[in-house]
Amino acid sequence: MSQTISLPIWLFVFLVVTALLLLLDRILWPGVRWYLRRRVNRLIEEVNTRLDIGIRPFQRTRKQALVDQLVYDEKVVEAMNEYASEKQLPVEVVQTKIIRYAREIAPSFNAYIYFRFGYWLAKGIGRMLYRVRVAIQDEDRLRGISPDSCVVFVMNHRSNMDYVLVSFLVAERTALSYAVGEWARIWPLQSLIKSMGAFFVRRNSRNPLYRRVLERYVHLATRAGVVQAVFLEGGLTRDGKLREPRQGFLDYMLRDYHAGIDRDIVLVPVGINYDRVVEDVSLVRQLDRSAEQRSLWFVLCTTARFIFKTLLMGREKRWLRFGYASVNFGKPLSVEDYCRSQEVDFSSLDKDQRMDRVEHLSRQMMLSIEQVIPVLPVALMSEVMLLNENNWMSAFELKSQAANRIELLKQKGAPIKLSESACEGVLDGALAMLLGRGFIEKNQQQMLRAKSDFIDLLRYYANSIAHWS
Repeated sequence: MSQTISLPIWLFVFLVVTALLLLLDRILWPGVRWYLRRRVNRLIEEVNTRLDIGIRPFQRTRKQALVDQLVYDEKVVEAMNEYASEKQLPVEVVQTKIIRYAREIAPSFNAYIYFRFGYWLAKGIGRMLYRVRVAIQDEDRLRGISPDSCVVFVMNHRSNMDYVLVSFLVAERTALSYAVGEWARIWPLQSLIKSMGAFFVRRNSRNPLYRRVLERYVHLATRAGVVQAVFLEGGLTRDGKLREPRQGFLDYMLRDYHAGIDRDIVLVPVGINYDRVVEDVSLVRQLDRSAEQRSLWFVLCTTARFIFKTLLMGREKRWLRFGYASVNFGKPLSVEDYCRSQEVDFSSLDKDQRMDRVEHLSRQMMLSIEQVIPVLPVALMSEVMLLNENNWMSAFELKSQAANRIELLKQKGAPIKLSESACEGVLDGALAMLLGRGFIEKNQQQMLRAKSDFIDLLRYYANSIAHWS
């Protein structure tokens, strides 16, 4: 009994590590998980008392439960059997594909990260770069939306900053769920984004199996009343104009919708505009098919240099460089009321009829978005510079033309919040921003003119308000 047993050092280390892991797994981790879960539940209870639309039980469902719900959804199973029969594959192989798609799509919402970290980060970045302005066209109607409704913010897409800006602006009222593209599927960004309730979408996928899984997720989230944010254009604008609407997401929401039975879906148009879009050069460059493809290393270096330079700027200098970012919320549209007024039942229509109706609704929403896209100083001055593209003009003449344009836009009902007393200073700032970025040039007589190499960028900003011409 008292004999000494000798062990190889590697075996001793292995046993010690195994014992520590068992200790962590059986004793410490359960306590840590209980403590964290308790903190999260307390946060949710606190947040729900001040939100207009509380966090839905669907959002609090564990990711694995969502995956199982999607994998065994009746319509997904039907699509799985059809796909297996068509491709002559074992059902188990097809089901493995579905599980992979479901894991990729399903979010893993964490209220603590969303409200304690995500909100702070989004607010900090938004206000660090821009002077943020918000307007609500009909606040009473927006506040009067039933908390039981499924609210969908339908937005134009100018920049990846859209996610950041709108998230922190509505965080006092609700928690948003975004559809994000492949750009966000990089480590560790994807874990953070999923924990904030976003779900990934392969925007150009034609795989019918994948599209069915995505459709059922959107359907389940809509039925559960999850507040969502949708970019109807399906991607970022390259030329500054609104793109043609895509019907995919609206169709997923409406194809099984029963007015008067299901909870109401309320579509809220949101217009976003910036004095400076962070990605403007790369977006406009994509229109030039002859342009040389940038390497990943170049993109990473450029991004790092941009972040470093931005952080070194003082607040006033950053605001001078980036100007205003403005978000306008338009009048909500109740799908239930729409169905009654138009005498349409989406669930009873065949595919072609339904898509026609969805397209009509999506175009109506795009018109609503158009009407609330903010008119900002840089867009105005870009428009004026293009009108005088080949002429040297004084700053006074350019500002006078811009002031006349402002009056005309106000008469047309354009969303422009600019008082007469602040007009000259704001337009001076816009000219300084264009001059500082090299979009316009100044001669020895202090006259200004658009630079020929930057006409496309000036047009990009002017196009954001071109629909008021």
